[in-house]
Amino acid sequence: MASLVRDSTLGNIIRMVTRNRFLIYPEELDGFELRPEQFQTSGDAEKTKLQADLEKGILVSPEDDQGLSESDASNDGYDIIVGWYGSDDPENPLNWSSVKKTWVTLLISVYSFIVYCGSSVFVPSYEFMMFRYGVSEEVVSLTLAVYVVGYATGPMGFSPLSEIAIIGRNPPYVFSFLLFVIVSIILPFIDNFPAIVILRFFQGFFGSPCLASGGASIQDIFSWSAAPYGFIYWVGGFYCGPAVGPLLAAYAVATNWRWPLWEILIMSAPFLFILISLLPETSHATILLHRAQRLRRITGNSGIYAPSEMKNLNFKTILIDALIKPTEIAIKDPAVAYICVYTSMVYAIYYSFFEAFPIAYSEAYNMSQQAISLLFLAIIIGCVIGACLYGSYLKYSWFPYYRSHPPTQESRLIAAIPASITLTIGLFLFAWTVRSSINWVVPTIGIVLYAGSSFVVFQTVICYIPLSYPTYVASLFAASDFTRGITAAGFVMFSRYMFVHLGIGKGVTVLAGLSVLGIIGMVFLCHYGANLRARSKFAAS
Repeated sequence: MASLVRDSTLGNIIRMVTRNRFLIYPEELDGFELRPEQFQTSGDAEKTKLQADLEKGILVSPEDDQGLSESDASNDGYDIIVGWYGSDDPENPLNWSSVKKTWVTLLISVYSFIVYCGSSVFVPSYEFMMFRYGVSEEVVSLTLAVYVVGYATGPMGFSPLSEIAIIGRNPPYVFSFLLFVIVSIILPFIDNFPAIVILRFFQGFFGSPCLASGGASIQDIFSWSAAPYGFIYWVGGFYCGPAVGPLLAAYAVATNWRWPLWEILIMSAPFLFILISLLPETSHATILLHRAQRLRRITGNSGIYAPSEMKNLNFKTILIDALIKPTEIAIKDPAVAYICVYTSMVYAIYYSFFEAFPIAYSEAYNMSQQAISLLFLAIIIGCVIGACLYGSYLKYSWFPYYRSHPPTQESRLIAAIPASITLTIGLFLFAWTVRSSINWVVPTIGIVLYAGSSFVVFQTVICYIPLSYPTYVASLFAASDFTRGITAAGFVMFSRYMFVHLGIGKGVTVLAGLSVLGIIGMVFLCHYGANLRARSKFAAS
């Protein structure tokens, strides 16, 4: 518990106020001695970076290794390069206890759940807002669409900052979520529709950092072999969030249509305190930078440096590496471009359910709004089933096989092939059976099948990106989140028009037809992804 507080934002504030007299680190204890085996000279700089990358379980491209060359270090006068105090250094996030890793994963997952839940929690208030402000169903859908646009655009700015050692993961999390809570306090008191729409955008924008950087935080604390298990919880959090939103709000709006806005605040305000006080910093580069700063202060030796300080990067270089380069990769690299397009389509179909469910189940089965909100539980059930199946696949099939066979990055995508097939089957089942002559359970089974399958697709993609493009993990997650969010927002605005004019059956059939193309693309990527990466100047070999 002490290390959780010490390494958190609150711990940093306490240390600053008390001038480092409380929540001290090992280097600050009396009798601490910096032994030769606990640091490296400038001539070992390249080895330090390579070893750090190996400890993180990522593959490194030759281009990335050039940043810590011996000549660069020696010419700039670096004497001591701070690293981990051995392979069992307790400050290394990879060596944290299982309890601490589980706690961090839980916080990141709950953080993502709250933000995603906030997107759809407002949906049950649509009818009340239409009556109060005299707007159409298409216009009131803006309250959902702009929130999605907000959390799609936010990571493009926040996530690259988390890749910079002097900033780290926690400041973007805490600062942005504080603003998220402030906006959530203001929103329930606003009685002007345009103002509500604008604030909903900022609410999504300020809640966004964890939606991309959360994957990077989990990658920080788990080895390459264990990270998929951590990703299961994170993906589960952001995938189930939108499904829980309508369920939370459907019964509350009967009392007051503003209650969903209060529910966002009720969830987020207590969590903000936990985030500030009990979320430790996970960025390896940031932890080593802080260690180097402490050692310089304690020893008075100005020649002690962290690996991140040796690059001598100016702001322009940092901006290019953290923001522009990942965007360039997402556009120019065929594998990343396909992943962004396919996951965007799958995610957008998910958000189209918020328009499809009220039409389909009210017209075919005469269900009330409260009953329809319960049907979103099908997505959660599908998510749980998908998580169990994928976890079992990893434990009993993938890992046993690849312990004796060197894995490739594309081997992470194998499970996505059957998942993309069952995803399409689920959509067709829903489209062709949602009618009064067929029991409502049958089309709902199609939703369960779609939800479980799409969960597996997201899981495999999230495991694939860090292995193939390790240098820009958080930023590439942000680029992927951006394309998903923008596409989903577009689907929210046009899907209702499509379902009303084509009908649910034909409309969802169109979406299912598009998903067939995703099957072809996933098979192609699994078989030829290595060739694509070989031609890419961005990917790790």
